[in-house]
Amino acid sequence: MRKKQKLDPWRLKVQQGWTMVTRHPLFEVYHANLHPADDGDLSKETWASVTGDGDVRHHPHRKAEPEEWAWIFAHLLLHLGFGHADPRNCAPADVGAEVVASWQRSNLPDVAYQAACCVHVERFLRTLKLGRCPTPLPAELPAEPEVTLSERWRRIGLPPEYAPLGQADFLIGAEDLAKHLDHERSFAIGVARTATVALEKAGTPRTTGDRRPDGPWDVALRWFVSSYPLLGALAAGMTVVADADLARGWDISVAAVSAEAAEIYVNPLAGLVIEEWRFVLAHEMLHAALRHGERTGGREPYVWNIACDYVINGWLVEMGVGEMPEGLLHDPSLAGQSAEAVYDQIVTDLRRLRKLATLRGRGLGDVLDRPPRGVKGYVDLDEYYRNALTQGLVYHQTSGRGFVPAALEQEIRALDQPPLPWDARLARWFDEHVPAVDKRRSYARASRRQSATPDIPRPGWVRPEELVQQATFGVVLDTSGSMDVKTLGKALGAIASYAIARDVPRARVVYCDAAAYDAGYLPVEDIAQRVRVRGRGGTILQPGVNLLERAPDFPADGPILLITDGQCDVLRIRREHAFLIPQGAHLPFRARGSVFTMK
Repeated sequence: MRKKQKLDPWRLKVQQGWTMVTRHPLFEVYHANLHPADDGDLSKETWASVTGDGDVRHHPHRKAEPEEWAWIFAHLLLHLGFGHADPRNCAPADVGAEVVASWQRSNLPDVAYQAACCVHVERFLRTLKLGRCPTPLPAELPAEPEVTLSERWRRIGLPPEYAPLGQADFLIGAEDLAKHLDHERSFAIGVARTATVALEKAGTPRTTGDRRPDGPWDVALRWFVSSYPLLGALAAGMTVVADADLARGWDISVAAVSAEAAEIYVNPLAGLVIEEWRFVLAHEMLHAALRHGERTGGREPYVWNIACDYVINGWLVEMGVGEMPEGLLHDPSLAGQSAEAVYDQIVTDLRRLRKLATLRGRGLGDVLDRPPRGVKGYVDLDEYYRNALTQGLVYHQTSGRGFVPAALEQEIRALDQPPLPWDARLARWFDEHVPAVDKRRSYARASRRQSATPDIPRPGWVRPEELVQQATFGVVLDTSGSMDVKTLGKALGAIASYAIARDVPRARVVYCDAAAYDAGYLPVEDIAQRVRVRGRGGTILQPGVNLLERAPDFPADGPILLITDGQCDVLRIRREHAFLIPQGAHLPFRARGSVFTMK
């Protein structure tokens, strides 16, 4: 009986890597085939290559793990999705027509263009997190589009760290418009499907309910999926809820959004046309994707919502997305500014702001702090919105679908860098404002003698006395009855640990509730043990600040940390300072110093 032929384990790993890619929602609709290349077709440095027809050939003798093959195959298919194999996209303006014609005859791309395309694909793959790169590129990648980057590299030379290894990993296809558009269309469908599958796996599938005729908002939402890549993935994962009763119960004049539920609530009686609904839906999707609700911090929520509206509406008008409905907030003089900068400008006129209206209505924010209908299941919202926007930006730029304002692109790229936790930001604040004490050795203080040479004295570590006096800071503690003891302990524990790390021996502490109590200089490790919540009702912190600013034994440039729950008076502080407040608390004024929200 003939024995069953054993499978080559390395060939099996190739198939496993291919399966990982073809089963991913982004690549399920691709029309691609995998087969080994003939001996001698690919150099030993070349892993695989893809043709414009979608045929992927891999090196028959290369050995790698399935994750590495998955990265290779995804890399090649993304070349097709981005249109890199289309000869119309690789004809740079700075190269003569005869040179371009020679590239097209040989089906080989220019080396600079190939390297730029690989950088572009690598940027996208880092957001997709599929497989593992066998030959990693530098951590910081250029952000220019492929054509711009390749033109620059032709002028100044290709950096060696970006030089392709082996043969070209994609070949320029024939001049067949339908074939290349099919690859790009498959990629667009895959991006939308990836976002939808991510939400469904997380337990928040799109709720269909009873079938109803499509409204203009549904038509507007589908337009983003099919025709506007920047927001296409977001639109595929969002649900539009058109319910007049819900809109009336939540006082929604036109629309509102819940990032937690991935739902946009529209008032079907608003009477907008399709072009206006496009603007409205894009407005709400950007609110959710840019996490405006979670970025409120210590700001007044409605004023922060107004500031974000000014910024988003300016972007949408600049990009020409739909038509802005009458009465929305738009000021061309605020163009190019961040929401934080706009907030600082408009917060000084609260009386006028109360007359302004968001898409939800006057005096109401259209970014809901909780969903009206609850949330089914759990989803990592930060990762979902980050991936949807960053992938959408990459495809939007490569497909040439329109202009993206620089400020919006900067916001989207910032999403890829998760914010520092509050305690890390507090540590950085200490590094900036509490000077470190430089130690030096001196024979004025003898060190312990070494057992090997007990007769040889050695200098010991000393700190200059003048620096010890400067290395301190003030702490103003809100010890009223509204303060949570656990919150105080968390804040003081963090302060003590960072002060010890900076060699700060003592801190000047003032307790405040209805009056100020000067505790003098305390060892930093004992601050938390000396706190007593007095419970005298209201909080007046200004006398404590004045006490520190006027104290003759407190350095003139010593910074002040204020720990409060926000239920305090308006403060005027003339030196460097920062606030520590619990999560969900808000200061009743615009803070000029840093505000750290403890979580």
